[in-house]
Amino acid sequence: MKQLLDKHKIFTLVLAGVAGGVASLGGYMVVASNQATTIEAKQNASGQLARYASLNAVPAFDFTGVSEIANPAVVHIKSTISGGNAMGEGNRQQQMPVDPFEFFRGGPGMEFQQQGPRQASGSGVILSDDGFVVTNNHVIDGASKIEVVLNDKRTYVAELVGTDPNTDIALLRIGEKGLPFLKLGNSDEVKVGQWVVAVGNPFNLNSTVTLGIVSAMGRNIDLLRSKGNKYAIENFIQTDAAINPGNSGGALVNTAGELVGINTAIASETGSYAGYGFAVPVNLVKKVVNDIMKYGKVQRALLGVSIQEISQELADAQGLKDLKGVYVAEVVENGAGEKAGIKKGDVILKVAGIEVNTSSRLQEEVGKYRPGDKVVITVRRKSALMDIEATLLNADGKTKLEVAENEVSDAYLGMKMDNVTREEKLALGVKSGVKVTALDKGLFKDAGIPSGFVITHINNEPVYSAKGASSLLKSLSGAITIEGFTADKKERVFAVKLPRKD
Repeated sequence: MKQLLDKHKIFTLVLAGVAGGVASLGGYMVVASNQATTIEAKQNASGQLARYASLNAVPAFDFTGVSEIANPAVVHIKSTISGGNAMGEGNRQQQMPVDPFEFFRGGPGMEFQQQGPRQASGSGVILSDDGFVVTNNHVIDGASKIEVVLNDKRTYVAELVGTDPNTDIALLRIGEKGLPFLKLGNSDEVKVGQWVVAVGNPFNLNSTVTLGIVSAMGRNIDLLRSKGNKYAIENFIQTDAAINPGNSGGALVNTAGELVGINTAIASETGSYAGYGFAVPVNLVKKVVNDIMKYGKVQRALLGVSIQEISQELADAQGLKDLKGVYVAEVVENGAGEKAGIKKGDVILKVAGIEVNTSSRLQEEVGKYRPGDKVVITVRRKSALMDIEATLLNADGKTKLEVAENEVSDAYLGMKMDNVTREEKLALGVKSGVKVTALDKGLFKDAGIPSGFVITHINNEPVYSAKGASSLLKSLSGAITIEGFTADKKERVFAVKLPRKD
């Protein structure tokens, strides 16, 4: 994709901080901080990692063992977007067929109908035996219903635990135990030229495995930032393993069967495979997932400097001895860098001992930490090398960690709705539903809908979340039906006449 790759240029004055976005939370799935654990701890406690021992017997250049490990742990994700188009930006598949975010929807030329629910398709990776699934945020963005289809065709409606648009990562959970999952690898150890396997569901073809090598590391393609994500982190693993529409959110796996990345985007002039795919490194994925699990949102840590990649011209102009590191162009007043003693003109060489020679690598390394963490920054000031300990801060200049509020409600025309817990669904014997928690004066109250009413269907379409129900109502006009159960478990149907849209 020429337009995409043309953007991959050295940029100046990029804020060296980290991405973290406000999580979109899904009801009871938000895990309280005192109950939280990490994905690594869940994997180690499950006992399933023993199945990796079988890979030791597989000959070199035989990837059947890797496929047998990976296939059961990669799922097909189907998102239903009620009203409007996927991602809420019009039918961009027709307008921009080479947008790398479009390839999860089913491929170029597969246009959506103009009205009614839209279907989006992508992939996901099971991270734990109790149902945590990671995918791309753009696969489920704006969805009123998210279905997860396992490799053995079992299908579940997923709860959205949280999202981080700045890394394009989303965490889901399904109600099942004993699931196969992929062991987490170490993306810091991934090298250019090593074999990798991509697993996903391109063109709705389930469980497709492709082989390639890591063709580059640390790619910044200006994809997430171009979507308005100020603190986006882009330090993608680039691979030539074939990735096509539907692979988004799927697994990039090494020859040990370990997850090293989440496939996210392609560079193509046609919208189909053209030799380059990009994956979010798993070390960054781990941090995002664990933050969402523990706090309900990603904890943003900022170093508080603006940086510039070092070119020969910059080195000559500033009298730098070589092209290593990242140049500090500005230091944010009262930021973590200034408080630690980092100065304009310094060259940052390492973050916690890890070499950083690009702005994207610096952002990723800082992105692995949380506000309040102390990190040693190695800098060169003129000819002197210095180790400076910095206490990272959040966007407000504080070290405080923020726990997301368990707020999942939405409202439309005076009717406030909340998500229904699994226990409430079981008690009613339903798979879908949102609860009416408050009613102001208006057409819904006039129709006789009571507070506490559980809405299961709107115009015969099941609703699974408060936001999804609100989105669906906003897309409708004229006479509609609302079905569900009263607080005393009586089934009722209400007729409501919504305002017509001009």
